[in-house]
Parts: sequence; C-alpha cells; structure tokens
Amino acid sequence: MLVARELLGELCNELRRSGEKIIFTNGCFDILHVGHTRYLAESKRLGDILIVGLNSDSSVKRLKGDSRPVNSEPDRAEVLSALESVDFVSIFDEDTPYELIKCLIPDVITKGGDYNPDDVVGADIVRANGGEVIIINFVEGKSTTSVINKMKS
Repeated sequence: MLVARELLGELCNELRRSGEKIIFTNGCFDILHVGHTRYLAESKRLGDILIVGLNSDSSVKRLKGDSRPVNSEPDRAEVLSALESVDFVSIFDEDTPYELIKCLIPDVITKGGDYNPDDVVGADIVRANGGEVIIINFVEGKSTTSVINKMKS
C-alpha cells in the first residue's frame, strides 16, 4: 500500500506501541527482478512490517542519469505494493531517505550486500533508538543494470 510520509510516521508510532517490529529498506526498484524479490523477502523475515522507501522519478534521474527510471514512479510503487513481503511503500524525492527514516524511526534498516553498515543512510537514527542495520547478500548477477544491458544486446 502506498502511504504518504506523514501518515506513515503516525502509523509507525501506533504499530510500535502494539509491539510490531518495523523493517525499512529503500531503493529505486526500477525493473523488478529476482534479486529484488529475494532481498525484500529476506528483509521481511527480520520483523513484522516491511516499509519500502521508493526513490521518486526525479530522484532516480539524479542518481542514475537521464535514461532512468525505465518504469514510472506510480508503476514502480504499484508493483512493489503487490509483493507479499511489502507492507507499505512511501515515495521520497530527496537523494537519500534520511528524512523519511527520521520520520519513521524503524527498528531495522536493511541494505544490499555492497553496503558497509556504518555507511547506510539513517543508521545513526536507527542505532540511537536501539535498532540495527543489517546487510543482506546480493543475488549474484542479478541487477537492474544487467537486465537493461541484456535488453540492449
């Protein structure tokens, strides 16, 4: 379900009071592939509620270049929302989800295997509130870039 940042912050407070463990991850999720679905399923197994911060179209363009995103923001949000492992999606326009994380204060942040836990955006917020940062292994050879390159060849 796609939810605005402000409403999601209030919802997180209610969920936390009821004892739910909130997991957060973020990304562009431009062309969904098996690496994404396994990563999201593994993230969900770490708690009760999985929230995905989704880069807006303008944010993806700034991060990935003018040829991206391939899929539009509403389409990417709908596809993510349809996954069994994803409970909520919230779109952010900034280059990083720091402000969204500050609003949600999740119990756990997950990121893919190329990250160092100390370099994960929002790690300071989560750790200051007793949470943790968990790095999830990549599925070798599976990436949006590899899908795009395969389509081009």
